[in-house]
Amino acid sequence: MQAMLLAAGLGTRLRPYSDIRPKPLFPVLNRPLLLLLIDMLRGAGCGTIVVNGHHLRSQVEQAISGLPDVQYQDEPEILGTGGSLRQALPRFSPGPLLVMNADICHDVDIAALYRHHRRAGNAVTMALHDYPRFNTVAVQGPVVASFSPGHSETGGGRLAFTGIQVVEPEIIRRIPPGRFFHIIDLYRELIREGGRIGYLGVDGSFWRDIGTPADYLQVHADLLTGSRPYFLPLASPASPWLVDPEAAMGENVRLEGWGCVGRAQIGAGAVLRNCVVWDGAVIPPGSRLCDGIVPGSGK
Repeated sequence: MQAMLLAAGLGTRLRPYSDIRPKPLFPVLNRPLLLLLIDMLRGAGCGTIVVNGHHLRSQVEQAISGLPDVQYQDEPEILGTGGSLRQALPRFSPGPLLVMNADICHDVDIAALYRHHRRAGNAVTMALHDYPRFNTVAVQGPVVASFSPGHSETGGGRLAFTGIQVVEPEIIRRIPPGRFFHIIDLYRELIREGGRIGYLGVDGSFWRDIGTPADYLQVHADLLTGSRPYFLPLASPASPWLVDPEAAMGENVRLEGWGCVGRAQIGAGAVLRNCVVWDGAVIPPGSRLCDGIVPGSGK
C-alpha cells in the first residue's frame, strides 16, 4: 500500500490559530495530527507516504524530516486536491494510491478500504458515511451517482465524503500537470463517461473534521470524556485531563471539565476548564480560561 496525505490547505476557518501553525500540525491529545495519521498508515501496512505542504510549509517539512519512507512535496503555489496528486504521481510505484486529507481525526479501517477497492475493480473508491452536516455525495447502489453542491440533512440517497479514498494511477494521469485542479471536477467527468466510482460505507467509525475551533475542541471533548473509545496510539489518561510530563504547573492550578496541556507554563492559581493548551504556551498566574485554545510556539 502507498499513500498521500494532503496537508497543503490554508485553514482559513481556524484563524488566528492557523496563522501560527498549519492545520495538520494542530495537536490532538498533545501530538500533531499529521504524525498520528502517518502512524495509522504505517500500522495499516503502508510503505511509501508522500505529504504535501503549502501554507507554513517549512513546519510541515520539518515535522516529517527524517521519518523513514515519508517524502515531502513542496508546493509554493497551491495545486488543489487533483494538482497535488498529479505532481506526486512519479514518486509512487504502479498500483492504487490511498489518498487521505491530513485534517481529519478518524479510525476508519483504511486497509479494509484498500482491499474493497481491489476487489470491486473501481477506478476510484471513496470512504463515505452518513454525516448530515456534509451529506453532498449522491449514491445509487454500490456507486457514486453525482456530487451535489448542497447537502442532505436527512441522509437518504446522499452521504458524506470522509476525505479518504483509493485512486487508480491512470485516473490521476488525466489531471493536467503543473496547475491547480479540483479532483471532484474529474470525478464528475468520469461519471458522465460511465466510469465507475464506488464507495465503502464506514458508518460507525469515529470521524471528526477539525475545520473550525469548535470542531477542534469537540474532538478533544469526545476523546477525553470517554464518549468515544480511544483509538489513537496514546495511553488513556486517568482523568479527563491529559497533561504533558514536561508541563510546568504552578501551585494551586485547578483543572475542571476536560482538556489537554502540552509542554506549557501554567501560572499559580490558574483555572482551566475545557481547554487545549499547546506547547510553548504561557498562562499567567490567576488566569481563568474556559472553552478555548491557548496557542504557543508554532515550532
